Amino acid sequence: MKLQGKVWKFGDDVNTDEIIGARYLVTTDPVELGSHLMEDIRPGFVGEMKPGDIIVAGENFGCGSSREHAPLAIKGGGISAVIAISYARIFYRNAINMGLPIFECEAAARAIEEGDEIEIADDTGLIINLTTAENYQAQPVPPFMQELIQAGGLINYLTVSESQ
Repeated sequence: MKLQGKVWKFGDDVNTDEIIGARYLVTTDPVELGSHLMEDIRPGFVGEMKPGDIIVAGENFGCGSSREHAPLAIKGGGISAVIAISYARIFYRNAINMGLPIFECEAAARAIEEGDEIEIADDTGLIINLTTAENYQAQPVPPFMQELIQAGGLINYLTVSESQ
């Protein structure tokens, strides 16, 4: 599957409280959470971005508390994928469990600019900057994790597996 969208650029150490403020943790509704995505570090972000857009960030994306709400808010807000130099370990695991495609690629994270249009082949990890015609190779998502993401997350994957 290919993911394509406009890039929104964020820096290093974006923590889970900045992704979704703690005051919104009274719900697990992805759409409600997504309506407040990044509002504390970038007011108006949700009104500017479009479904399918992609976040590109620096090092240690998703650091802070281990809440599953952060990747759920990203996905619920309509972001199709995140590319970063690195992720906090618990965020990485929560993202996969919630069905959010994430990619580690330092070269892409450093070179891609906000507003660029990019395409990601999730099976191979190839990132193509359609604006500049540059290519980057992220670590491909392992096949088992691709199945989890395509199912919409771990719970959906298990539910479908049990019914077969």
